[in-house]
Amino acid sequence: MDLHKMTIKQISEKIKNREITALELTEKMLEKAKEIEKKVDSFLCITEDVAIEQAKKVDKKIANGEKVSSLAGIPIAIKDNICTEGIKTTCASRMLENFIPPYNATVVEKLNKSGTVLIGKTNMDEFAMGSSTETSAFKKTKNPWDLNKVPGGSSGGSASSVAAGQVFCSLGSDTGGSVRQPAALTGIVGLKPTYGRVSRYGLIAFGSSLDQVGIFTKDVYDCALVLKEIAGKDDMDGTSSPIEVPDYTKFLDGNVKGIKIGIPKEYFAQGIDEDVKKAVLAGVEQLKELGAIVKEISLPHTKYAVATYYIIAPSEASSNLARFDGIRYGYRTKEFDSLDDLYIKSRSEGFGEEVKRRIVIGTYALSSGYYDAYYKKALQVRTLIKQDFEKAFEDVDVIIAPTVPNVAFNFGEKNQDPLSMYMEDVCTIPANMAGVPAISIPCGFKNSLPIGMQIIGKHFDEATVLKVAHAYESCGDFKDKRPNL
Repeated sequence: MDLHKMTIKQISEKIKNREITALELTEKMLEKAKEIEKKVDSFLCITEDVAIEQAKKVDKKIANGEKVSSLAGIPIAIKDNICTEGIKTTCASRMLENFIPPYNATVVEKLNKSGTVLIGKTNMDEFAMGSSTETSAFKKTKNPWDLNKVPGGSSGGSASSVAAGQVFCSLGSDTGGSVRQPAALTGIVGLKPTYGRVSRYGLIAFGSSLDQVGIFTKDVYDCALVLKEIAGKDDMDGTSSPIEVPDYTKFLDGNVKGIKIGIPKEYFAQGIDEDVKKAVLAGVEQLKELGAIVKEISLPHTKYAVATYYIIAPSEASSNLARFDGIRYGYRTKEFDSLDDLYIKSRSEGFGEEVKRRIVIGTYALSSGYYDAYYKKALQVRTLIKQDFEKAFEDVDVIIAPTVPNVAFNFGEKNQDPLSMYMEDVCTIPANMAGVPAISIPCGFKNSLPIGMQIIGKHFDEATVLKVAHAYESCGDFKDKRPNL
């Protein structure tokens, strides 16, 4: 059996029916993950001992006749900015190269309770700042569809691990598109839930008002399964919502008759590749054939989203990363002459270029004399972007747009032009600014590289987003296409 090509739903049934034990599955997946890892470099560490121990616990429960969840025994991966007790969590940065958290993030606790098996921690852009996973201090993750292309970022390792069949599911974080963009470039499903739907406790902060833990899976059903397990109120996170968590899988009936889909003209304007436009609009036509109602809408402040994001996110990063000073924990320079020298050298040596760039931008935007002109103004524009969505959702149930303007690009192609790299997130940033849920699913190919379609929904209406995504996915065979490694 090609176990690594299966979905969570398929493999879960085999475990529950005792066709395969969790330990057998874990050993086979570890072997496969290591074999593939030589090509794609998805992981910063593979947690073999932890995985085997967790798998044995699942088998013991099944042997005792205990009821287990649909995620029991499922090999997963976790982005390396999500805290795992006793396992290094580096944010792919020299600053945290030897940091071992004394606690688990809430999402990790929930997955542990569900019986998942942790295969390893995945590579990422340093402190989640980047769109290609090239800013990692340790390695460059490759796109499984073409090893000369980037997998997207910042959650490139998490996306690559699922696309390459190393794990069945992985968690990432999405601040401006860092789950959806790599999902699109690697041809898998990537969901950013509503801000507050999933706890951020234990997620090392980049932009606190934008960050959200997200999910990578091979298909929409698996995504719904995982979301049900990790969503919900958490007393450790004051921004998490008490709104009840439904069983999202019950909404996946393929019926989209009467659902109103909005097509924002701003997302199909100049700068979006023509083949990407065609693939996404062809997907909309398929949904129309299933009975969905399609209408053009406008989100007029979209054009300000990237500029606004790159004031708000760096400002929050500047504040959040101030704690890494060489004193309390993290990297400390070996030679210094004074306290100021210790701060300067530790941060200069510990942080990479992109992180330093964003700290400088954020510190400038928050400084006296510039706060009102930049940060305050950006917050006002953010409100206008949010109001655009609220107005649009008075007339439509979901909004469909491209996830990324282009398909995967070559390593080094955008490194010398930060603005070009920042524009990779032009279609994904608005959902973070508004705090609404959004998913990316594969909808086509260009030059044998995947194209992603983005479905955006109302606050806390992940159910409808998943419903529409599942209906479209069921029409074609894109979810079954896998890279040949």
